[in-house]
Amino acid sequence: MALRALLGALLLAGALLGLLWTFQRHLIYFPDASPVPAAGSVLTGARDVTLRTADGLDLAAWLVPPTSAPSEAVVLFAPGNGGNRADRAGLADELRRRGFAVLLMDYRGFGGNPGSPTEDGLAADADAAVAALGELGYPSDRTIYFGESLGTGVVASLQRRHRPAGIVLRSPFPELADVGAHHYRWLPVRLLLRDRFPVTGPMAASAVPTVVVYGDRDSIVPPALSAEVARAVGSLADEVVLAGADHNDPVMFGPDVADAVARLADRIGLVER
Repeated sequence: MALRALLGALLLAGALLGLLWTFQRHLIYFPDASPVPAAGSVLTGARDVTLRTADGLDLAAWLVPPTSAPSEAVVLFAPGNGGNRADRAGLADELRRRGFAVLLMDYRGFGGNPGSPTEDGLAADADAAVAALGELGYPSDRTIYFGESLGTGVVASLQRRHRPAGIVLRSPFPELADVGAHHYRWLPVRLLLRDRFPVTGPMAASAVPTVVVYGDRDSIVPPALSAEVARAVGSLADEVVLAGADHNDPVMFGPDVADAVARLADRIGLVER
């Protein structure tokens, strides 16, 4: 009977792990697939643009022009694992006030876009965003990649394929498994996880000036993980720690973060003031 009980427990554990392997992406991606309003109805002068991916998807995005003097500098905003581009409108408005155009992208499966998110899929979406910016007159060497949370893994990979002028990593992690292992301590996350999103590896080898921003009360990505990324970055320009800030607090989408982007642009000579 003891052997049968052991075999039963093993079979149950195997079935549970099988379910987690199959449905793990439901624990990673939380897209808001509801329709997104027209860009101009949310941000004056903004317009809807389409990103065409190499695997045949048409993804909706917003291009937000600067409110100050016209600039050739643009921020490519790679969001985190939830919501949609409308949720980032406030930060886009702060950035445009500082002289940047902003491309607010939504990944496949987010914001009414077709497809389902995966690591490879998000990489293709980011490539499509770079291509669209080039067609709109914004080459990579006039672009700052802004990665938010999961988006830090997206831009860490992207900068290897298309080198930007600068990078901002907001609430980064060394790799996604580190966050999963923190929240699901009872699971063999590092063995199960298919979408890895490494950040420290690509960024340690990068010569692109990089700013790391995080809150010291982050309950989603532990601050110690973001600090580890800052120590590993090959060309760290600044480390900005927002006191008392949690992962999705308003301050994380506000002027302090926009100022960090502007300081990086000043440092690398991207925006004239």
